[in-house]
Amino acid sequence: MAKSRAPRKPRGALSSPKGGPGRSAPRASSELSHLDARGRVKMVDVGAKPVTAREAVARGAITMTQAALRQIRRGEVAKGDPLQAARLAGIMAAKQTSTLVPLCHPLPLSHVSVELTPTRRGYEIEARVRTSAQTGVEMEALTAVSVAALTIYDMVKAVDRSMVIGDIRLVEKSGGRSGHYVRR
Repeated sequence: MAKSRAPRKPRGALSSPKGGPGRSAPRASSELSHLDARGRVKMVDVGAKPVTAREAVARGAITMTQAALRQIRRGEVAKGDPLQAARLAGIMAAKQTSTLVPLCHPLPLSHVSVELTPTRRGYEIEARVRTSAQTGVEMEALTAVSVAALTIYDMVKAVDRSMVIGDIRLVEKSGGRSGHYVRR
């Protein structure tokens, strides 16, 4: 005779402190705000939040072979200048974040910059994004870094398919209820 198992909770469902279906404890700041009481995905309502000045800085890196670096630094990449293309692609991506990441709010960005700094093995990429809005621009900064790195990869992959994109992270954010954050 097979053992009887307790019914499995649907993936993403929240627990109730009293075990009742659809009930959950008040949301702690560490819980996910994009889930409703039944564990379904939802867009956060920011309508009651005040409009404040917000800024986010994200960084990431791309590493590559010396042959690929040489081509970039000598201006010999067949598709054109990957650094200028990456800068433009990062700016454009920040402006399109809400179409790429399903639960992001569309935001009126007042500033986007993407800087590429040469390193021994590739490039450090930094994006800085600003707005005055009811929600932050962390996702826009992270998206800008990611797409800038992908653009370099796309333009140089004929020379080096072993490039590594990584260490993409939020390094600073300011504004809003949660205040100022600096990565340590």
